[in-house]
Amino acid sequence: MKDLFAQIIQQMGEDLERPGLVDTPQRAAKAYQYLTKGYAQTVEEVVNGALFPSSSEDMVIVKDIELYSMCEHHMLPFIGKAHVGYLPQGKVLGLSKVARIVDMYSRRLQIQEELSSQIANTIMDVTEAAGVAVIIEAKHLCMMMRGVEKQNSLMRTSCMLGQFREEATRMEFLSLIK
Repeated sequence: MKDLFAQIIQQMGEDLERPGLVDTPQRAAKAYQYLTKGYAQTVEEVVNGALFPSSSEDMVIVKDIELYSMCEHHMLPFIGKAHVGYLPQGKVLGLSKVARIVDMYSRRLQIQEELSSQIANTIMDVTEAAGVAVIIEAKHLCMMMRGVEKQNSLMRTSCMLGQFREEATRMEFLSLIK
């Protein structure tokens, strides 16, 4: 990857011998490996057995989980937050694991619409919940820095599974994340 970044920088017309750029190809390669580390992770590793028996059937919500991802169309960041809710049925997921699942999928080349769905479906599969809700709000640098250049635009996506497709459950979730 380092050599490819060197080629990109040269194609821009820059001099790789310039002091500020000498180590840039290596730093960029390291940064992109970190920004896409989700490819090296699996759900099993992330959850790590942190499912616990519980008689609770009440809504569990983790909101304002910050996320950083990379648009698969332009390889530019999108930055925002996820709100995740689920209705347990006999087991609950360790709190940090919800955020780790968000991170695992965020740290891949991605579109926000798929990210919402991947998180929701994974939590549904892992917990066997009665329902899962995911809402993501993010600002996309591909829309802010290039193209239409709209600085204040915010994209919201949602994925509602199981009982969250019922209006009353959906409305309770939405009121609790405000």
